[in-house]
Amino acid sequence: MQILLPQAQDPGLLNRRLPVGAELQPGGGVHFRVWAPSQRSLSVVLASDGEWLGSEPSELLLVAEEGGYFSGFAPQARAGSLYKFRLGSGVFPDPASRFQPEGPHGPSQVIDPEFPWTDTGWPGTSREGQVIYEMHLGTFTKAGTVAAAMDQLAELAELGITLIELMPVADFPGRFGWGYDGVNLFAPSRLYGTPADLRAFVDRAHALGLGVILDVVYNHLGPDGNFLREFTPDYFSTRYNTEWGSALNFDGPHSQPVRELFIANAGYWIDEFHLDGLRLDATDQIYDASDEPLIASISRRVREAAGTRLTFLVAENEAQHVALLEPLEKVGHGMDAMWNDDFHHSAMVALTGKHEAYYSDYRGTPQEFVAAAKHGYLYQGQWYGWQSKARGTPSLDFHPARFVAFIQNHDQVANSLRGQRVHELTCPAALRAMTALLLLGPATPMLFQGQEFAATSPFLYFADHQAELAELVAKGRLGFLAQFPSVLSASATTRLAPPHAQDTFRQCKLDFSERESHAPVYQLHRDLLRLRRSDPVFRHSTHRGIDGAVLGADAFVLRYFSPHGDRLLLVNLGADLELSPAPEPLLAPPADSQWNLLWSSEHPTYGGNGTLAPPATGPLRLPAHSATALAASRPAAQPPRHRNPLHDRAAPHQPQYPRL
Repeated sequence: MQILLPQAQDPGLLNRRLPVGAELQPGGGVHFRVWAPSQRSLSVVLASDGEWLGSEPSELLLVAEEGGYFSGFAPQARAGSLYKFRLGSGVFPDPASRFQPEGPHGPSQVIDPEFPWTDTGWPGTSREGQVIYEMHLGTFTKAGTVAAAMDQLAELAELGITLIELMPVADFPGRFGWGYDGVNLFAPSRLYGTPADLRAFVDRAHALGLGVILDVVYNHLGPDGNFLREFTPDYFSTRYNTEWGSALNFDGPHSQPVRELFIANAGYWIDEFHLDGLRLDATDQIYDASDEPLIASISRRVREAAGTRLTFLVAENEAQHVALLEPLEKVGHGMDAMWNDDFHHSAMVALTGKHEAYYSDYRGTPQEFVAAAKHGYLYQGQWYGWQSKARGTPSLDFHPARFVAFIQNHDQVANSLRGQRVHELTCPAALRAMTALLLLGPATPMLFQGQEFAATSPFLYFADHQAELAELVAKGRLGFLAQFPSVLSASATTRLAPPHAQDTFRQCKLDFSERESHAPVYQLHRDLLRLRRSDPVFRHSTHRGIDGAVLGADAFVLRYFSPHGDRLLLVNLGADLELSPAPEPLLAPPADSQWNLLWSSEHPTYGGNGTLAPPATGPLRLPAHSATALAASRPAAQPPRHRNPLHDRAAPHQPQYPRL
């Protein structure tokens, strides 16, 4: 092995985009920088011919900097060069590797970030008007690659999707996984393609009018292929533990370089991949008592990296702490939206009738759906029996669009015995009605891949680990599902799909031929998204511009007030209901107007039995398990007129009283 001394480079010529990692230099060569305060010396081992195995590597000693960093310039390195860092305990991949062509245990690769972007006019993704589509690249297509997914983007755009949310792509070990055990934060998984493939995906999405955000995991790292402790144990905190193991050190001694790594990672995805934002996983498990919390610093960095482009930041927060939504100038965290589990839980109880485990504090009643439409979260500080404590914080001041509503997502579909989609757990008519509430409601709606055509493929928990770890993961998964008594039953546990089995992963892949074989469901989603996009009232609901009322044990109404004309969304999750008597003012049309049928979930196109238009006189009738959208309009023959109600004659059926 050839040992090279540190190479001098004019600091004025050094061009780094990020504080750590391997970066190409304008005049050629590569500059390496890594944080390893526990090491006395450190070198980079380079494969001389671009192939790690069978090559005669060279080794470059790096220069120690203040603060525990090591750096050095290798003039012979280039794009595609493979390398590892040599520490006292062995050789390890770069903690800030841009690509791991052989996985987390293999060498890192130098990547050229330049790409022929065509999206210079792309404005970014605004907070309002989004329809999100959650996608797992490994199962979205049969091929399971970024390139194959890119071929489907035009179909999603035509359907009415506006924003793709990619499940995590940070590289992880094994042949398949959800991505939440990622260990290489800057390296898109080699399972899905190259970094250039991911850039091409984003560029194509923008050309079609689609935004793309990425799910990132900043609360923990996976157990396999995580070599950060070899560089320094200071990456991890001894003060906290997450649900998945050691917490990251964001507020303890020597935490600044750790914070810098994660903040740089957030900006990296926006800058070098033109992504439109991030979805931050399990933010309640990011422990940080700093004056400016890490999440706020990430928000700031994302906006800086985007420049004039608009970005969209979403937080998952089980505790429902809406300080995440407060702007930075109000000492908030600067997020744009938060996932709303409350809506999902109510919907599932209403659709399936089951309310065990974390569904225990929901009943799926009309009042819950009215409250969710008006106020976002249902729990904003009330007692929550399942956890024996108060849940949530007040969010009445936030527009419902700041909350992402869904009736399927990766977690909730998989948190069951067979990973079944909700259409297999309820009746078609009820699901059509709930889908209408989701897609016409004021919250930001999210669909999970395949939901739009009632995919028969399940979505199970899968993770390919080595034998010993695979057994521990399977036990941990069963332990998590033990909160559901139905899943824990002796007969059920034998049917739980093993996470490490290839078939568990394979059966989760979508079959796009079901867009045709399940055409009524696909058309339902297409029409609802078209209505949401084209109707000025459903497209731009205003804060506090929606009211609602319970109409029966299983029925409710939402009224949208707008200068463009009011709308009613009538939802009945029970039997046929005739609204007589109807002492509810929200049902009354505006003056000189009447209600006209705009859309119905019971249209025969969707498999329904038809819906009568609202009568000019007489009671409204709500079909069983239906949703109906009505629009207020003036009859063509009766233009608006000035009127003195004292001169109006009483209607024939109105009783006449004698003068006294």
